[in-house]
Amino acid sequence: MFPVSFGSDNHSGVHPEVWKALLKADEGFAPAYGEDPLTLEVLNKIESLFGGDCQACFVMTGTGANVVAIQNLVKSFNAIFCAQTAHINVDECGAVQKFTQARLQVIPTTNGKLTPELIGPYLLNNRDQHHSQGKVVSIAQSTEYGTLYSIEELKVLADYTHQQDMLLQIDGARLANAAAALDCSLKDITKEVGADIVSFGGTKNGLLFGEALISFRPELTSDIRFYRKQCTQLFSKMRYISAQFDAYLKDALWKKNANQANAMATLFSESLRNIPEVEIVQPVQVNSLFVKMPKKSIEELREKYHFYIWDEAKNVVRLMCSFNTTEKHIVEFISDLKSSLVR
Repeated sequence: MFPVSFGSDNHSGVHPEVWKALLKADEGFAPAYGEDPLTLEVLNKIESLFGGDCQACFVMTGTGANVVAIQNLVKSFNAIFCAQTAHINVDECGAVQKFTQARLQVIPTTNGKLTPELIGPYLLNNRDQHHSQGKVVSIAQSTEYGTLYSIEELKVLADYTHQQDMLLQIDGARLANAAAALDCSLKDITKEVGADIVSFGGTKNGLLFGEALISFRPELTSDIRFYRKQCTQLFSKMRYISAQFDAYLKDALWKKNANQANAMATLFSESLRNIPEVEIVQPVQVNSLFVKMPKKSIEELREKYHFYIWDEAKNVVRLMCSFNTTEKHIVEFISDLKSSLVR
């Protein structure tokens, strides 16, 4: 245990309002598997938040959200295009490949973002029976580099994807941070740009567990409840996910938490830019920073703080801020960093 962790927004605790909602949900009895009144009510709220004419359901984890979403859209002979840094490629132990039997077509990027120009060359062999057929473009908003797709970039990508007879899936584990940073609604960066299915994460932003899946193509995802069951993502006591999301949606807690995490990352970056020996190597747009610093400083700081080395060869680390990251945490880190540089 570390008193302060910049390792991941998964390392943060649970927001007090979410704990209150969980305790309230713990009273009495309720039907299981999402048949309780609270779950039905909260799913309706989520569908409204994303612009209506969509279908929402709950899963337990972010990996589960990606697996269930993509499994509805592909056959085993299909290919799923994603950035090389994508969570489905790097951090999900081949879960998407295991459950879909489809192929991941990994595309190198400098900033974690896909574009039509990057995808195009991988479609040259599409429709040839000897090759996996491209069907899904999977992106993360925000990306694993903490970079953002603008609304216009999302529209261009969605239009291109559909022109190629493919579908756009958005891994929204940090969708709240993206909407907060872009100062727009969740609908603006999902339904309005032409996304087909998205996830709305909570675990990285103050919830104990649980993610929401929102399909804008119900005709393509009519079997989603069966895939969810097969993927072991159907939680029996669903009201405990629903109660968390009920608190999450109330007074836009999701946005308040995301704004706090983003603001702390901005403050962090402003302090780091004043240190000549340190270089921020990716734009700071949400709650993550990618920072190059002397190896000696990394080693000393990791004795007190938890964070991950992103690129060991280049001495680049990732620093993540959470809804409960405070200015004091950052001031202390900066002070310790400066001290390490003069020793």
